[in-house]
Amino acid sequence: MTADDMLGRLDDDDYPAFTMGRAADMLGTTQSFLRAIGEARLITPLRSEGGHRRYSRYQLRIAARARELVDQGTPIEAACRIIVLEDQLEEAQRINAEYRRAAEAPAPPAAA
Repeated sequence: MTADDMLGRLDDDDYPAFTMGRAADMLGTTQSFLRAIGEARLITPLRSEGGHRRYSRYQLRIAARARELVDQGTPIEAACRIIVLEDQLEEAQRINAEYRRAAEAPAPPAAA
């Protein structure tokens, strides 16, 4: 992979660009917090060839939401479940909106 390829991937939300230490620093949390939400299967960091955890920007946003809930007093397991349910609700609402748009669309003219 060339340097240009790597720089281009930094804009990719799913590219695992951040080490565990850097991710913890960015979130203002501990590495053990990141391990805990990984164990709860809220996020699954990719592993480098050396076995080190690597996080994407998308995963850091999820981790930040978990930290927000935990900071408000929600137990970590409950925070992870809340985030999963929020994500499922958002997806269901998106699908429902698509169905509504399809149902409201004018019917194509009948073939003669």
